[in-house]
Amino acid sequence: MKKHNFNAGPSILPREVIEKTAQAVLNFNDSGLSVLEISHRSKDFQAVVDEAISLFKEILSIPEGYSVLFLGGGASMQFCMVPYNLMESKAAYLNTGTWASKALKEAKGFGEVVEVASSKAANFNYIPKDYVIPADADYFHITTNNTIFGTEILKDIDSPVPLVADMSSDIFSRPIDVSKYALIYGGAQKNLAPAGLAFVIVKEEVLGKVTRHIPSMLNYKIHIDNGSMFNTPPVLPVYSALETLHWIKSIGGLKEMEKRNIRKATLLYDEIDRNSLFTGTAVKEDRSRMNVCFVMKPEYAHLEDEFLKFTSEHGMVGIKGHRSVGGFRASIYNALPIESVQALVDCMQAFETLKK
Repeated sequence: MKKHNFNAGPSILPREVIEKTAQAVLNFNDSGLSVLEISHRSKDFQAVVDEAISLFKEILSIPEGYSVLFLGGGASMQFCMVPYNLMESKAAYLNTGTWASKALKEAKGFGEVVEVASSKAANFNYIPKDYVIPADADYFHITTNNTIFGTEILKDIDSPVPLVADMSSDIFSRPIDVSKYALIYGGAQKNLAPAGLAFVIVKEEVLGKVTRHIPSMLNYKIHIDNGSMFNTPPVLPVYSALETLHWIKSIGGLKEMEKRNIRKATLLYDEIDRNSLFTGTAVKEDRSRMNVCFVMKPEYAHLEDEFLKFTSEHGMVGIKGHRSVGGFRASIYNALPIESVQALVDCMQAFETLKK
């Protein structure tokens, strides 16, 4: 039976990326060695890092004056690295979900943190719109996509202070104007590579302005000066990231990727809105294209476990919603084909027929 992978992360990767990574594990670049055992200082692996950084900049149209870093620690490490490097006294945060809350909590150890707005009272089912960013903040932090609650900021916002964004789960899903951001970071395990890698895009001019001592491993400037090689990088995820970037470029880049993602999200949300058994959890104008959250309507709540079993029997994997929301969550990241979304829609329609 074909499996349809809706896991929220680690999540689906393009089949060709998995196959090329598997080949590199057996024989990297015809070296007779595995990518798991080569030196990260070797010319062959340096070429991987250099090309991955080059493609990052090309695909995202990153302007001059920005550096791209590949680091360990995942996005969670960035929750403290960002304030360590950028906050002198005060920062502003938009609280739109679990990961935004965690980032905000970490920042409080470095100075004053202003929560400009929060949708927590509504179980994070929308993106706050009416808020004021303090002009004296060292930076303003947002989380563009909320994997648990299924909301997403789909437009680059204007900020009077340096803008920082956690784009762990929607990087490379659409074109963005990088020039509007001082720093973009994320874990790679949604749309880029296996778990274990974080990416950082940082405008170099925002660094070096804090007066505190920054430990070397947490200092962006040191990682920039060492080309992401200050310590041993996550070699295998970096290689997989390069193959994913090749794949994104081969299909036509981010404009084509956005078209595909819109088609997939529209297909699934249209069925949720049509189907008499289900209802979406996020406010429609803020619905995520990456993580589609929905539940049974109250009168059919008793059918939740039965529907999960039904989808599993039809090859769906990873549909169960996060405990904070309940119900169901279909993560439809870049690599998920529209055929898998159609298969889920078919399941929803078949289950409706059985129960109505």
